[in-house]
Amino acid sequence: MGEKLNMSQQSALAAQKANCILGYIKRSVASMSRKVSLPFYSALVRPHLEYCIQLRSPQHKKDMDVMERVQRGAMKMIKRLEYLSYKDRLRELGLFSLEKSRLWGDLTAAFQYLKGAYRKDGEGLFTRVCSDRTRRNGFKLKEGRFRLDIRKKFFTMRVMKHWNRLPREAVDAPSLEVFKARLDGALSSLV
Repeated sequence: MGEKLNMSQQSALAAQKANCILGYIKRSVASMSRKVSLPFYSALVRPHLEYCIQLRSPQHKKDMDVMERVQRGAMKMIKRLEYLSYKDRLRELGLFSLEKSRLWGDLTAAFQYLKGAYRKDGEGLFTRVCSDRTRRNGFKLKEGRFRLDIRKKFFTMRVMKHWNRLPREAVDAPSLEVFKARLDGALSSLV
């Protein structure tokens, strides 16, 4: 962590380590077909990019781009996909961008807090809006006002805007597994 309590250095180290592993894969694997390279990437590279991502969520766009650049490079290495755009490559492979993956993890954690999985830790973490006149879902969260801009990057503030935009059927899910399945469909329109 830096002097100003940001995680830029940690993001750069994670990207550097993932890039090194990606280089090892590129040099040692003869065939870069989808069947070979995607399991290597998923097992060896992506965990470095996603490790503790909810805790050290990149605060600046440059930090997000550093890590996303590693994934872009890995997707370009796969044969027959190198000429597609990044979004088309991800769609073809059934993967999320790292930003969408972070959001998916944040919303899943928020669901667990709101449904009482972490009762003692989650008390007072979120405040529900007291209004029946909500457009999208009936479980909207209240946004607080803060003097410092750094507060905008906290977990609760990152999640609130996206949570309030989720459809009713996702928010009212009876279990975490059902929520995850419904969230996958809803995320395609969120980010």
